[in-house]
Amino acid sequence: MSKATMNPGPITLDVVGQVLNAEDRRRILHPLTGGVILFGRNFANRKQLTKLTADIKKLRPDVLISIDHEGGRVQRAKTDGFTHLPAMRKLGELWGAKHHSSHAAESAALAMAAATACGYVLAAELRACGVDFSFTPVLDLDFGRSGVIGDRSFSRDPQIVFVLAKSLNEGLRLGGMENCGKHFPGHGWAEADSHVAIPVDERSLQEILNDDAKPYEWLDLSLAAVMPAHVIYPKVDSNPAGFSKIWLHSILRQELGFEGVIFSDDLSMEGASVAGSVVKGAELALEAGCDAVLICNRPDLADQLLSKLKVSKTKLDESKRRLNRLMPTSPAVAWDLLQNEPEYQHAKGLLKQFNLI
Repeated sequence: MSKATMNPGPITLDVVGQVLNAEDRRRILHPLTGGVILFGRNFANRKQLTKLTADIKKLRPDVLISIDHEGGRVQRAKTDGFTHLPAMRKLGELWGAKHHSSHAAESAALAMAAATACGYVLAAELRACGVDFSFTPVLDLDFGRSGVIGDRSFSRDPQIVFVLAKSLNEGLRLGGMENCGKHFPGHGWAEADSHVAIPVDERSLQEILNDDAKPYEWLDLSLAAVMPAHVIYPKVDSNPAGFSKIWLHSILRQELGFEGVIFSDDLSMEGASVAGSVVKGAELALEAGCDAVLICNRPDLADQLLSKLKVSKTKLDESKRRLNRLMPTSPAVAWDLLQNEPEYQHAKGLLKQFNLI
């Protein structure tokens, strides 16, 4: 399919099981659909996953097939040959493993190399099974307050988060995959889990910009996509960041100059309930600056969105232009061939050397 006929819509939705049913097919073929996100329930083994992704692409070659595959406790595929990657905190710990000044630079360099290896293995294995994109890395700072973030974060230090995320992103690109920094401007301070509650962060805008948001500012052009937090920052806006023009347009787009894709977090999460109905939530997210909205684990709500969401042609064209940049541009290396690739063997050897896998 040529770029001219690549027409992804703004809705990313999921599928029910390990094979497509008639309802899945109907939703995927809808013109407002632009992506399919996979979960653990969609994975039995590599052969099945490869067949599922191929079937999706036969229906719609222009949809982006994505997954949450960070490493640690957030990794949907980790059996049948998939490398169970470490939680990102392990990379931060590797950075700080040698505290003496004469060895600090060495430990930082090793952590960066390990992060690049993680990104490469992650991307290459997923691409070999037909997955285009993973919602990673987590850029939240680990303040020791948020259980839902916790060891998914590289570090409390924004400079370490920035450098390791940049290294991970380099590995992802070596494996043929783009990246998504999350959860803008930062979910590490808020204690509540936005999957089941509405988190609130009472800090000032300046505090957040000087700390949590720094990795986004520093990563700049190396960030392909961003996912905002379902967190309310009342000293900035009464709306959660994902529904806030202040956060997404004024700060992320204008102040930080971000030109990549903005994905809403899952609109079925409790943190999104302040918007009201799922259709209203999607409208608010798109108006605030999101290019794509996620609706997961609720096929009934996905159907509501597909039937009732109204999006202007201008917005559709803008979203399409950005979303198309996330599509892989190089062919994937088949799984069996990948196992003999020197780069892949080297990356896995590096991770084993550091006891990360």
